Amino acid sequence: MKLLVCISQTPDTTAKVSFNNDGTDFNAAGVQFIMNPYDEWYALVRACELSEATGGKVTALNVGPATNETVIRKALAIGADDAVRIDADPKSAAYTARQIAEYARSQGYDIIFFGKETIDYNGSEVGAMVAEYLDLPYVSYASKLDLNGSVAMLEREIEGGIETLEVDLPCVISAAKGMAEQRIPNMKGIMTSRSKPLSVVPPVAYDEPVKATKFTLPPAKAGVKLVSPDNMDELVRLLHEEAKII
Repeated sequence: MKLLVCISQTPDTTAKVSFNNDGTDFNAAGVQFIMNPYDEWYALVRACELSEATGGKVTALNVGPATNETVIRKALAIGADDAVRIDADPKSAAYTARQIAEYARSQGYDIIFFGKETIDYNGSEVGAMVAEYLDLPYVSYASKLDLNGSVAMLEREIEGGIETLEVDLPCVISAAKGMAEQRIPNMKGIMTSRSKPLSVVPPVAYDEPVKATKFTLPPAKAGVKLVSPDNMDELVRLLHEEAKII
């Protein structure tokens, strides 16, 4: 079984967000970057578990510059067998999806995994786009995955319950909480990751359909106002006039 796990590099959740002078790019100065947690904790770990149970192979794939290789090596330390970096600096979800699809098209992967979203853009777009490019079935936000031969049996949370699905392989899946439990790379994994193959491939030509013209921070939150429990008239006034609750 061949499994592909698409991983992203994202700013750490504690990073201070700012933009360059003209507001068109994220200011990466002094920012610590990590592997996107949904890719790492759920998609990658579940792929490794399936590989260990079936004797398959897990490939980690990243679309990004050479600076991303630290998080790629972490994927290898967690359990991926090899890795691929598409040497590009993507500016849109569509560009990223096209690069992944064109690489995966001829590779014969049984399952292509994504985390449900990245913690920087929260778009949940790339997995669906890759499935469309490859004309494969797609299941989003899956919280459980088991295999029965060439059929994937999945569950995902929906409003009011759990949805159960079956889909023929090959397919594309985005993984949500519940799919697997986080793994911490051990010393053996860290040491062996250094010798595992990491291939760098050029991107395919693609015209960006989207261009970010400006990023802005949301307005600063106002300070908390404390109201005495004996002063309900003031509380009502604040709710109507400042909180705009009618």
